[in-house]
Amino acid sequence: MRVRRWGTALTLLLTATALPATGLGTATAAPAGPARPAPRPLPLARHFDNRAVSDNSAPGAADFDGAGRSLSAQDLAAAGWSPGSALTLDGTRLRLPRTAPGTRDNVVADGQAVAVSGRGEALTFLVAGTGGAAAGTGTVHYRDGSRSGYELTAPDWRSGPLSTKAVALPHLNAPDGQSAGPARLYAVTVPLRAGREVASVVLPTAGESAGALHVFAVAVRDTGRRTGSWAASTAGYRAVGPWTDRTLRLVVHSGAGGPRARIRLANTFAGTPVDIGAASIAVRGAGSAADRGPTPLTFGRGQAGTRIAAGAEVFSDAVDFTVPAGADLLVSIHLPGTVTAAPVHQEAAQLSYLSAAGSGDRTADAGGTAFPETMTVWPFLTGVDVEGGPGSIVALGDSITDGVKSTSGTNRRWPDVLARRFRTQHTLPRYGVLNHGISANRIVTDRYPGDGVSTDTGGVSAQHRLERDVLAQPSTRTVVIFEGINDVRWGTSSDEVIAGLRALARRAHERGLRVVAATIAPCEGYPDCTPAVEARRQAVNAFLRADAGTVFDATLDFDAVVRDPQRPQRMLPAYDSGDHLHPGDAGLKALGESVDLRKLLPGRR
Repeated sequence: MRVRRWGTALTLLLTATALPATGLGTATAAPAGPARPAPRPLPLARHFDNRAVSDNSAPGAADFDGAGRSLSAQDLAAAGWSPGSALTLDGTRLRLPRTAPGTRDNVVADGQAVAVSGRGEALTFLVAGTGGAAAGTGTVHYRDGSRSGYELTAPDWRSGPLSTKAVALPHLNAPDGQSAGPARLYAVTVPLRAGREVASVVLPTAGESAGALHVFAVAVRDTGRRTGSWAASTAGYRAVGPWTDRTLRLVVHSGAGGPRARIRLANTFAGTPVDIGAASIAVRGAGSAADRGPTPLTFGRGQAGTRIAAGAEVFSDAVDFTVPAGADLLVSIHLPGTVTAAPVHQEAAQLSYLSAAGSGDRTADAGGTAFPETMTVWPFLTGVDVEGGPGSIVALGDSITDGVKSTSGTNRRWPDVLARRFRTQHTLPRYGVLNHGISANRIVTDRYPGDGVSTDTGGVSAQHRLERDVLAQPSTRTVVIFEGINDVRWGTSSDEVIAGLRALARRAHERGLRVVAATIAPCEGYPDCTPAVEARRQAVNAFLRADAGTVFDATLDFDAVVRDPQRPQRMLPAYDSGDHLHPGDAGLKALGESVDLRKLLPGRR
């Protein structure tokens, strides 16, 4: 049966992935031969021909999948996805359609020409497949008359992976009532040609795959003209507090400096929205006190607070606040309601602060007396950006990159060492270095499933977080991939790890990034580092050392830096934290200082 078409304008950013079962956006060669006249582009809403959303009181008024099933308008509202609202997903601002339940709110892709404008590095679609994953090829047309092809895959709305969804809803509506879900929507990005302004987009043609590809929204993502000063990955969604009418005062350490700043707050993995009453930024004095009165932050062009929808993020407005390079900052966030769970970066290696229950908005406090409690995680805050600068280098890794076993509060992670080296030299651009390490993270498989409250904070796989943690970061130039030890320790074959590394490199190259890989460090002596684990580690490292620029632009031999020359399957005792898996401060310093900075420069091979 052919799926009846419908239309909505939702826009979700799903982490694009290289695995067949997940959302994937890639670049393709432009069609050969002379360009055919393109159909006249129309706004996406003019193409809507399908009804995806129904009210619970009239569940038969929409038919998303040709079998009478649809999304619940009440579930969407409970997630903060209200009609007409603007959501930011992986750096793209998307506006949901202003459509009533039971009306056309999306289009089944079949070669329609859509009017889209903007200049940036990627195009984001809010999509879902029905009848299975849906895929096809389309074309981007630019103002200068050129064009580029793209491939777009939409995971199935019922069986697609939770780890890459933009939002998951708990129910399905049908003419005979409501049943348990989840139902998923995905945000998928595809690359654009650098520096060119988009004029229109031709959607894929129907029939290119078994499933129907539904498009709710589309927008251009532009992360340029900023440099990341500090960042952390959301590693899980865990129970907290409850926190009621309290202020978080989070301590972070800047890398690159700049005269204007903004912060990024994320509600990754959540099923419900969170309210932010106020926020501020300051240079840290001592403990939880600022060196002077904090600078207030606003959202959405001057609003003191904001609401972050489930799965979405928000950027504050840029403010005149000088971020000193290499300084501790205080980012204060007032939570006016009750928060029982939050997206967190678990291994902060830094003490932050929390005001007393019911103490209200203390974001303007210069002193620290209102913050009697401490925490060792970073909730909600995922980035501090400065305007201008040369752009960012992202370290994508696991616990060694995350700084596990480094001395808390001293910023001795190897990416911190790298950031200091860039700051203190005068011959190369002073790139920002963003640490996107997650303790227990893997390349191939998810540790945290990507949905729901969990005690596991090992994150979704590097495959599934690449879009969010690397490609969507401000002006990313280079990614350094240092992962794999957890994969080989937990039974993933070396061939699978190598295939995962290849996929990460391919996707980053499609976005114009320089890709540098590091060999896996030794771990003999750690309880589960068996001879079989060592054999898998050596096989991955042999692949990396033999690459010679075929897959990666450069390789860093971190294994050679920290191993014991007398027993190379074991870490040098002087660099060992004591557990034989994680380097201590000296080992992390050795890793950071071993990097030839020129290997990280974009455009070099």
